This record gives sequence, structure tokens and C-alpha cells, in this order.
Amino acid sequence: METKKVWLVTGASKGLGLTLVLKLLANNYQVAATSRTVNALKEKVPDHLENFFPLEMDVTNSDNVKNAIDSVIARFGKIDIVVNNAGFSQIGTLEELTDEEVKNNFSVNVFGTLNVIRNVAKYLRQQRSGHIFNIASIGGYIGSFPGFGVYCSTKFAVAGFTEALSEEMRAFNVNTTLVYPGYFRTGFLSQGSVKTPATPIADYVAARQMEKAHLNEINGNQPNDPEKAAEVLITLSKHDNPPVHFFMGEDAYQYANLKIAAIQENMEKDKALATSTGF
Repeated sequence: METKKVWLVTGASKGLGLTLVLKLLANNYQVAATSRTVNALKEKVPDHLENFFPLEMDVTNSDNVKNAIDSVIARFGKIDIVVNNAGFSQIGTLEELTDEEVKNNFSVNVFGTLNVIRNVAKYLRQQRSGHIFNIASIGGYIGSFPGFGVYCSTKFAVAGFTEALSEEMRAFNVNTTLVYPGYFRTGFLSQGSVKTPATPIADYVAARQMEKAHLNEINGNQPNDPEKAAEVLITLSKHDNPPVHFFMGEDAYQYANLKIAAIQENMEKDKALATSTGF
């Protein structure tokens, strides 16, 4: 039965992940939800739900991810839909951020997602069905935000390997959807979620202004509703032929269209020179 599908949602203790988990449970889905601490999940989801399986999982540790996924299979017998939602934003210019700060953002956003894919793919491949949602960001399509270069680059990486993943898994009847959300009114930009540079450099005025705008003006005033985002993801999971690329939110569409138009304009302007390289 469609309503008995098993979902695995990472980064589920807050934000879009938590909203999705609560909506799935309200609709009688079986849900395995992961967070760095299981108590963070238990505190926010009603107790004694038979369909709810809270799990402590460190996405940066492949063995830990494998054990968690194996336990989901042991509990529910299968996994139908995977939502790679765990991630955070590291703000800071490329000069400001330390090697450790950059690697930490990549460890969670990129290698964490890869760890989940690597360990869940064999189950989906063997059962010849499934759907993987990789939650990127509109910042994974357009990266011209000063102070957000590293975060955007992690999401560009997710976009890149998701395109390959969709082709690799297609032969096994496993769908893949890369989601580019715009600004959603979650705690994503709140203190404790977003990280700022440990050693900011005052000269980067534009980056500081962009940082301040996100933390003080955009945070809490995002134009998109996470409840509706959760409904959209559930709707997409029911499609027979879901899209590989999915821009979510009017702002995401506006940013994507601006980049597409700019690239097309630049390509046309420089076409003669750019295509003059052939033998």
C-alpha cells in the first residue's frame, strides 16, 4: 500500500526535516528519522508512535551510517524513500574560512550525503525500487552570494553527483530528485544552525552585509512555508516519473531564471570566439 512506504529522513530534528517527519507520520507512513542525538528527535515527535523509528546517526561516519541503515531494514524490512536533508551553512569569505571550517561543511553536506547514498543504494538496487531526494539549495545552482561561497560549493557538489546518481540508479527503477529550495521559514539561519567565520576580516564589507542580512533580516521572514514544502515532497514521491531537477519556491525560480538568462546571454555574446577552437 502506498501509505505504508518507508521513509528515511536525515537531519530530522529541526527545520524542513522535522516538518516532513511530522507530516509523514500524520499520514500513516513508516518513518526512520536521524539526527546527531536521538533525544533531539524524541523531544519533538509524539511518543509511542509505532511507525516512528528515531535514530542517532553521524552522517560524517560511514560505518555509523551503515549501522543505522541496517537497523532501519531490520525494523521495517525495507526503505522506499530516502531524503538526504542533513546539512548546514558555513558563512564566510574564502580568505576568512580556515581549512577546518571548510572541510567541516563539506564533511556534512557532501560526504555525509555520499555516506547515506553509498550505504542505502544496495538495498534500493536489490529491491528494484525506491526514490532518493537530495536536498541541495538554490545556492547549489547560483553561487554569487558574497560570504556564501563554501556553502554554495557544497551544494554545487551535491547537484553534480546527483545528476550522475540519477543515471546510475535508473537501471534499477530507483528515482532520484535533486531539490533546490529557496528561502524557507525554518531555523536554518538561526544561531546554533548557521556558522559564521571564527576570524572575520573587516575589509569584506559586502560579505558582512550579506551575512547581516541573512541573520537579522531574512531569518524569520523567509517567503516559503516548510509545511507546504513537506507536502510537495510527498506529492513528488507519488509521481511515476519524478523530475531529476526540482526548484522549490518562487524565489528559487527567479534566481534560476536569472542565471539561465545570464549564461545564455554570455554564450551568445562570445559564441564566435568560444567555438573557434576546433581543428
